[in-house]
Amino acid sequence: MRTPGTVFSRRHRPVTALLIALALVAATGVSACGGGSANAGDGDTGPLRIGYQRFGGLSLVKARNAAPDVEWALFESGPALTEALKAGSIDIGQVGEAPPVFAAAGKIPFSVIGTSAPVPQGEAVLVKDASGYRSFADLRGKTVALNKGSNVHWLLVRLLEANKMTLDDINVKYLKPAEGRPAFDNGQVDAWIIWDPYFALAEQPGVRVLADATGLASNREYVLASPDAVRDRPDDIRAFLRTYRTVTDWGIANPDERARTLAPELKIAEDVTGRALLRSAKPLAPVTPAIGDELQAIADGFVALKLIPGPVDIRGRVDDRFNEVLQ
Repeated sequence: MRTPGTVFSRRHRPVTALLIALALVAATGVSACGGGSANAGDGDTGPLRIGYQRFGGLSLVKARNAAPDVEWALFESGPALTEALKAGSIDIGQVGEAPPVFAAAGKIPFSVIGTSAPVPQGEAVLVKDASGYRSFADLRGKTVALNKGSNVHWLLVRLLEANKMTLDDINVKYLKPAEGRPAFDNGQVDAWIIWDPYFALAEQPGVRVLADATGLASNREYVLASPDAVRDRPDDIRAFLRTYRTVTDWGIANPDERARTLAPELKIAEDVTGRALLRSAKPLAPVTPAIGDELQAIADGFVALKLIPGPVDIRGRVDDRFNEVLQ
């Protein structure tokens, strides 16, 4: 004979199970139906988190509000942006050619999903005209400032090679852009290697462009994405890249309006913005085996100089699954 307690227990077992399941939902956010949380995997409907730099191509997308459903995070330099990828706080970001190499050396997970046409005129070595320096070789024994791990770091390496110099021939001072400008203005360094728009902002009377990257470095922009975003949100990435390409193409076709749109976003004068954009804004491009080879050559160069630990396989980070959007 069943006891009353037994009858009560079995009769209410489904209700008890449901209550337990609901408690688990409250505690963990996991659906009682087994679907996972609203922010996990393929079910993630949150906004893409985009890391951008001042002036980079993504700045125009933001300034035009062309992608209203994303979250934006501003970074002063590429190395800072790749640290955000490492922390998992952004899904996509745009950097120059050296930051991906330093990030790969640091074991930061990411894929290279897009690039740009070369931008060699968009980075340069600046000196004071009164210094009398007329070639990079004149900087032997002098102090040169640059942002460590940024695109200009590779330009320095190539300039040293071209002038049959080594790192021992100059005094390198690693300064972020906000630190480099006052150091250059106040004569604390002899030369400053910098990129646009900081380059354009520093082009004042008495400042000479000693050299740019022409014939030395491509200075491409690269689009990096977190492995989670590539795996779980490929359609969202394609949609964003499509917008990115459309806005970039519009800007190239409409340079005056582009400068008017971007100047308030950058908080710099429209004429300075326009000058920088004319030499530095280039169309997007797909990643190809040749792009992988180009990045690998940069990585091998840094490893050879013992600026990063090696070996570094940056070629293996190139992911061409989004190329159709960038063709």
